[in-house]
Amino acid sequence: MQARWWLVVGTLAGLLLVVTATMMTSSYDVPVLVSYGAATAQCVALPLALRHPWLATGLQLGGLAVFAFVQPRGDVLWPVPVPVLVLLITYIGLIGLSRPWRPAVIIWWTSVLFSLVLVSADPQGRTIDDAETSLILYAVISVLVLFGALVWTQRGAVRRQLADARRDIALEQAQRALVEERNRIARELHDVVAHSMSVIHMQATSAAYRIKDLDPESRAEFGRIAAGTRTTLREMRQLLALLRDETADTTLEPMPDLRQLGELAESARRGGIPVELDLDLAGGALPDTVGLAAYRIVQESLSNVVRHAPGAATRVRVVSDAARLDVEVVNDRPDRAPRPIEEPHRISHGLVGMRERARLAGGTVETGSRPGGGYRVAARFALEPKQ
Repeated sequence: MQARWWLVVGTLAGLLLVVTATMMTSSYDVPVLVSYGAATAQCVALPLALRHPWLATGLQLGGLAVFAFVQPRGDVLWPVPVPVLVLLITYIGLIGLSRPWRPAVIIWWTSVLFSLVLVSADPQGRTIDDAETSLILYAVISVLVLFGALVWTQRGAVRRQLADARRDIALEQAQRALVEERNRIARELHDVVAHSMSVIHMQATSAAYRIKDLDPESRAEFGRIAAGTRTTLREMRQLLALLRDETADTTLEPMPDLRQLGELAESARRGGIPVELDLDLAGGALPDTVGLAAYRIVQESLSNVVRHAPGAATRVRVVSDAARLDVEVVNDRPDRAPRPIEEPHRISHGLVGMRERARLAGGTVETGSRPGGGYRVAARFALEPKQ
């Protein structure tokens, strides 16, 4: 972008140099060497303004002074004749496009005040009445050009700020979705662990009644195990209170697992999605965390099909063996356009929640569009070998 600026401004400066020097010599009777020298100073100021605006302003005003002092008496437009007027306005516009508004306005005021000083210091004795037309033209046109350049520059800055704000909002929403999904996983994990701890507590408490001829030392050990589990459950409930929304429905229900995929597929079919389910759990029982994560991934994938690909044929494949669990949800191209979602402030967990669940359960998720249309979600979980 910077190289393009230099190329455009350099080309413009070369054209203005030829036009300004030629016209000042032929139309305003300025000597050739003086005309080319002053025009060169003013045209060099154009590309120089991109790096050193105050030095460029000095050259620009120096060339203006030379033309004003050597221009013969009697010209209508003095001390800013038409060629110099065009060159000086071009310079002001370039300053407005390349610099912040404060230095741009200061440079404009400097050029206007300098023009007034030239009139008062004219060696040929011309007065403000001789310069009135030229000064008014320059002041009006240059301020309009400067205002337009500043508006255009601020427009670009506002667009960049809006883009940055949208990016920040998107990042914030992604972080919020991640935190909310982690909280949800924490609540579900609590229920899974609490169930296991309750079983341990029940077994430790009833051991004295189930096992005959239990010696006192073993009885005391089972009592300590029961007491430890009660303490752990109490601490878990206290920790969960920091995460759980106390106003939400706290009805306890069993955590879903892959055995309920049939009900999930049937629910999707009732929603208009033809679902084909292939479930093969030859590897036997799965860890609770893995089963729950896999179920939620399938659930979220089917929900996305309902929202974004209504009516699309969908295939759900869940296969496990002793070493790993593979989950794949593939949908074809939808047969009708998705319904518009009238929830502008809704934060979707979506793919963020899928990846977070898979990561916490020791798995990975791959997502992406299919070459022939549709979408694919594939998750893989490594299973620990059974002892």
